[in-house]
Amino acid sequence: MANMHSETPSIAAAQHLPSPYRPEADVVAGRLQSLQGALDWADAARAAAPWVAAVRRNPPPFWAMESLLKEYPISSAEGLALMRLAEALLRVPDAETAIALTADQLSRADFDGSPDSALSRLSHNAISLSKRFLPGDGAGAQGGLFGRLGARTVVAATLRAVQLLGRQFVLGQTIGEATDEAQAARRRQANLRFSYDMLGEGARTADDAQRYLAHYQEAIAHIASRCDPAQPVQHNDGISIKLSALHPRYEALQQERVMRELVPRVWALCEQAARANINLTIDAEEVDRLELSLDVFEALAGLVARHHPRWQGFGLALQSYQTRALELIAHVAQVGRRHGIRLMCRLVKGAYWDAEIKRAQEMGLPHYPVFTHKHHTDISYLACARALLDAQDVIYPQFATHNAGTIAAIVQMANRSGARFELQRLHGMGEGIYREVLQNPLLACRVYAPVGQHRDLLAYLVRRLLENGANSSFVHQLADESLGMDELLQSPLHLSPQPSLPLPPQLYGAQRANSLGLDLAAAAMREPLAQALAATAVPAIPQADPQGVTEAVDRSIAAGRAWARMPVPARCDILRGAADAMQDQLPHLCALLVKEGFKTWGDAVSEVREAIDFLRYYAMEAQRLLQPLALPGPTGESNVLRLTARGPWACISPWNFPLAIFTGQVAAALVTGNTVLAKPAEQTPAVAAQAVRLLHAAGVPADVLQLLHGPGETVGAALVAEPRIAGVVFTGSTQVAKIIQRALAAKDGPIVPLIAETGGINAMLVDSTALPEQVADAVVQSAFRSAGQRCSALRLLLVHEAIADGVVAMIQGAARELVTGNPAQWATDVGPVIDDEALANLLRHVERLHATATPLLPRPNPDAGMRLLPPQAFELRRVEDVKQEIFGPVLHIVRWGGDPMDVIEAVNRMGYGLTLGIQTRIDSRAEALARAARIGNVYVNRNMIGAVVGVQPFGGEGLSGTGPKAGGPHYLARFCAEQTVTINTTAAGGNVALLA
Repeated sequence: MANMHSETPSIAAAQHLPSPYRPEADVVAGRLQSLQGALDWADAARAAAPWVAAVRRNPPPFWAMESLLKEYPISSAEGLALMRLAEALLRVPDAETAIALTADQLSRADFDGSPDSALSRLSHNAISLSKRFLPGDGAGAQGGLFGRLGARTVVAATLRAVQLLGRQFVLGQTIGEATDEAQAARRRQANLRFSYDMLGEGARTADDAQRYLAHYQEAIAHIASRCDPAQPVQHNDGISIKLSALHPRYEALQQERVMRELVPRVWALCEQAARANINLTIDAEEVDRLELSLDVFEALAGLVARHHPRWQGFGLALQSYQTRALELIAHVAQVGRRHGIRLMCRLVKGAYWDAEIKRAQEMGLPHYPVFTHKHHTDISYLACARALLDAQDVIYPQFATHNAGTIAAIVQMANRSGARFELQRLHGMGEGIYREVLQNPLLACRVYAPVGQHRDLLAYLVRRLLENGANSSFVHQLADESLGMDELLQSPLHLSPQPSLPLPPQLYGAQRANSLGLDLAAAAMREPLAQALAATAVPAIPQADPQGVTEAVDRSIAAGRAWARMPVPARCDILRGAADAMQDQLPHLCALLVKEGFKTWGDAVSEVREAIDFLRYYAMEAQRLLQPLALPGPTGESNVLRLTARGPWACISPWNFPLAIFTGQVAAALVTGNTVLAKPAEQTPAVAAQAVRLLHAAGVPADVLQLLHGPGETVGAALVAEPRIAGVVFTGSTQVAKIIQRALAAKDGPIVPLIAETGGINAMLVDSTALPEQVADAVVQSAFRSAGQRCSALRLLLVHEAIADGVVAMIQGAARELVTGNPAQWATDVGPVIDDEALANLLRHVERLHATATPLLPRPNPDAGMRLLPPQAFELRRVEDVKQEIFGPVLHIVRWGGDPMDVIEAVNRMGYGLTLGIQTRIDSRAEALARAARIGNVYVNRNMIGAVVGVQPFGGEGLSGTGPKAGGPHYLARFCAEQTVTINTTAAGGNVALLA
């Protein structure tokens, strides 16, 4: 391992744009300034009002998005049920699950509606019958054969209704159907152009990417056959492509590989489009991919300039809800000018707002990368529109919006600048407004049109519903006739000084600051880590003498008296000071984790943040929990319960979380007034020693917290056996926990509490309603991240037989795309296992599985020098064939059918109870399975790792631990003794309280 970290990770690409994590108000103030003198909103509102009035007089048909949202708002139970059914029902292959899904969703809503509405009549006839015929707990449900046939009939009707819904938002299931529909639409309304979007999730495998590439090539060829290459490219139809569909690892940290493998694929599509003189737009992705998209875009722009300089159809979609959208436009214009080419740019508001907010919160970023106020996004859109119109020398602007006020403002600004442009709308949306707008023959509209199977509609439709179903959305408000014209078209041009949501650092309120993280997709945030790696050496930590444990306990007891008497707020302040110091030293601590614990960078950042969160959370909890509690009783006496320190605690922590678990154990014992003798894992003592130094510097006396580094068999055993140890907290294997349990039981003297957190054969149950892409992501993260060396890691995947072939193939392909290697390199996904013994155990297990199970991934050829084991997966016949926890990147897969409750019972019989994943769209099933599982942490429709302090308290039951949960509200009490003090207040002179 000596040379593993000799190479400093390179920062592959410079950052093109400013940080996305800037104060929202500052950004918006700049956008407002850029609009001064450029826009008369009152005039724009007057121009838009007749369009709105005409749409309200002559509303769009009942299947249009506006009508759908009016009938079933997304915030209602009916709207949510409709969204869930549209998302899942078409992909469910088995009738039993389809019935269960339909019953589950429709039981939560009332689809009777108004008999005057065509959509309500459809809903009533096709859906509401489920109240009588679908299985469930309702009094109207009918059983027996009739009920059974009724259930199938209702599901068939519901399926048909969802398919009809899909037809309204997918132009065609094939590119041929779509272009035929486009021609028919043009006959009904002039000035229509189309940009075809091939439906589908992003690629997870190399096969996915090749399949999407073939779809794009076929689509371009077909579009080209229907277009005139001699007319201006703006007049022809075009195609939109997603880069994440063309590469399974379209991520910033895979930049070098993406540039090498993806750019040639996209260039082949560009050449095909250029020869046909049709436009090709690169669609927008999430914030963390924007810099990577610009790398790809610039490389392609250079190729366009060299090989097709007269082609003006190459372009990019720009999201105005991003705080750096205006800088993005300036950069794109600069690229066009530098290469001497003209570009087409589509301005959109943005499609991943909820995901961007959640990601910033989870990562503890300083600000949101998107605007939190809807009108701030509108301001940004208008500022970006002006910038695009001003860049008409190199950009042909395309404005995608369904907002009448925004359209009128664009027309006004374009008239002033003389720039040519086009408007855009989504197929199935905004038809009413554009029916009115396009009465102006000088305006043209391009329809963004999804193409694909209705079952692939789900991600697209749900995203559109979420975007346009918000109460603040113009599409939603347009259908609300109770909203007056002035209110509907009110000016967005004002600044709200505070975000509409707490910033990520304030996520947990005033009492506890969220730890600050880093976005590794941002080159500027990676740089301090690279510098820390170059400057960090792993120091040698001297081992403790097992014979010296008695003396260490002597010092601990002597120091403990003053520590226990220290006021609780003072101890809490020391923990908070240590947390602040860890925050300041985050790059150094990350580098130490990479070098000593062989963590990848993402895991290292997460672990430092978890340690900080433990310190702050336990400080907050101690001030709540350690207050004397007055208890009720008879008059004339007082009864008070207080928690007190127990004495010296032995804290024995593992190597897989050498900072977070070590810090959590130690902080809990210290803040409750105990002293600590900390025995870290012998593989990672330097990380523990640095944590101890920070706690000492924050004010913990040296004898109150002592580090005793050494083997568990000697130093750990001596600590556990010491008669005066008041408690033991341990995280590690079940086998070692049992040894500690027996050693404590064998001692004379007080009964010593043991808090043990051990591992488990953690399972994930997947039913046939689950989205395969979501399952593959969750499985790969849960099973292989951290080289599978998390106690919470997925060991046993239980996938429904009806979808198993596709899901397993996707997991196989996704696992092959992972990079196994040096954890100091940004691109590494799977680093080394911790030591030679661990590697040998894993290789023996893998060889046994090759003889007894079906291997799904290539046989490992491990690099013994670096202890690298690439992901492994095997299919077994039964749950019972998985007999022991394997601590590494090894996944066991079993297919199941029948009742999912039987599968949970089989998991329960294994005796472990740490983590469980459930992937289903049937809410009642998820709730029932979670209740039946004897499992400490249950995760529904997400990965199973990365529990957050105070949010997902972590710990198991059975063979997986004793509880209470670390990072939860019951943890600190276990470190305390309880004392009740009763005082007879009438002893001197009687009970005067009664006189009052």
